[in-house]
Amino acid sequence: MLWTIFLLLNGLLILVLLYSTRTRKKNEPPLDKGLIPWLGHALVFGKDAAKFLAKMKEKHGDIFTVCVAGHYVTVLLDANSFDAVLNDTVCLDLTRSRNQLLKRIFSLQLPSMKPAAERKWMETHFQGLHLFKLSSSMNTHLQNLLLSDQKGCSPSEWRQDGLFSLCYSLLFRAGYLTLFERKDNTSTVYKEFRQFDSLLTKLARCSLKRGESKIANLSRERLWELLSPDWESKESESNSWQQSYRHFLQEEGVDAEMQKRALLLQLWTTQCNAGPAAFWLLGFLLTHPEAMEAVKSEIRRLTLQDTSLQHPPINPLEAHSTPVLDSVLSETLRLTAAVMISREVVQEKILHMASGREYHLRRGDKVCLFPFLSPQMDPQIHQEPQIFKYDRFLNEDMTVKDKFYKDGKRLKYHTMPWGAGRNMCVGREFAVKAIKQFVFLLLTHLDLEMCDPEAKLPPVNPCRYSFGMLQPDGDLQVRYRLKRTQHEI
Repeated sequence: MLWTIFLLLNGLLILVLLYSTRTRKKNEPPLDKGLIPWLGHALVFGKDAAKFLAKMKEKHGDIFTVCVAGHYVTVLLDANSFDAVLNDTVCLDLTRSRNQLLKRIFSLQLPSMKPAAERKWMETHFQGLHLFKLSSSMNTHLQNLLLSDQKGCSPSEWRQDGLFSLCYSLLFRAGYLTLFERKDNTSTVYKEFRQFDSLLTKLARCSLKRGESKIANLSRERLWELLSPDWESKESESNSWQQSYRHFLQEEGVDAEMQKRALLLQLWTTQCNAGPAAFWLLGFLLTHPEAMEAVKSEIRRLTLQDTSLQHPPINPLEAHSTPVLDSVLSETLRLTAAVMISREVVQEKILHMASGREYHLRRGDKVCLFPFLSPQMDPQIHQEPQIFKYDRFLNEDMTVKDKFYKDGKRLKYHTMPWGAGRNMCVGREFAVKAIKQFVFLLLTHLDLEMCDPEAKLPPVNPCRYSFGMLQPDGDLQVRYRLKRTQHEI
């Protein structure tokens, strides 16, 4: 017993010595280890990454290295220098960190699957004719769900709900029906998914409490079973997106158990962001009347276009440009998309900054980009970045504004909600079409207003920073009813 205690104390002493002996070498970024040995800044980083990194940026500048639970992470916040990280596939590796997260969150291991092959498969199914078919199916399911949820309600009857709950539920169920083509358990999957997603950040950070760990594991196992189709049934004969993905996994040598678990990964990847994005977009419109009127005015012009003689009917969003709605969506994503782009340094690297400065990155460290802070919330790029401006991405002639500058130099990346480079989100076009169609359907089919006209949007849940779209800490109560006619906008 004493010998065991001695070994443990000895191990802890070694860790503390290793921690305390790391010093900043010549040409390395500023080093900030925090006050707690080994743990470093892990607690504050996990609690509110944006607040912590903004503080570090103010203290150290656009590049610095921090200690987080025994790991040293170099954070780069100069958008003009991002390509030095994004384009390096020799010294910097994406797969190791990704595989660790897959195992930790989804209990998933895919050692035989090649990331390049998976991306190629995804690109095939989210582009061209496949994208058109998926978007058409998504639109149909959205409209059917929206109208079926209102069945039995008269136009004068108001219903009340949380806006986040309304958006997430409709978009998730429509997306699930589109990609997984299962009609028998949609509501059950949604309920289980929301429970699993509520604990996902803690799963990723290994910070679950005992009771939470049990709930997360049971929810994950339940979802594996719910998502597993009966391949012997007639339903499996359809050439669904889900079935095609299963065939791809088989060809890559993934066993049956991991195929089942991979479906949960795809469910989360494809459905975790659209609902929150739609919530923020509609929330901004409801709390900014001038923005709402600009979008409604644009939609009125679309719906007045006579498409009734077209066979099949033309989707107004496909047939006409929507610069105002596009700008509102871009501004929403700028304010609420908070992805963290991470790489592992597998070979010593000299990072060349756009300013001409050079920094040495150590093998074994990690390097991260956090576009939410830079470029998206950089006041030198976007004036008053904390404020929602629906026309921020519009030129005076109502064309898309895509030229933004810092220090007199035009930026390649002025907003990055979908990531960038070789690993930019493959399903971004599908997601954009779904969000826009959802907003269009709600505003053309429902009267929608806040229960309290003076209410404000809830704050963000700070634990969701670095996990894609932010989610609210609370909800915005709204009431809605069916319009008497579709053109009453």
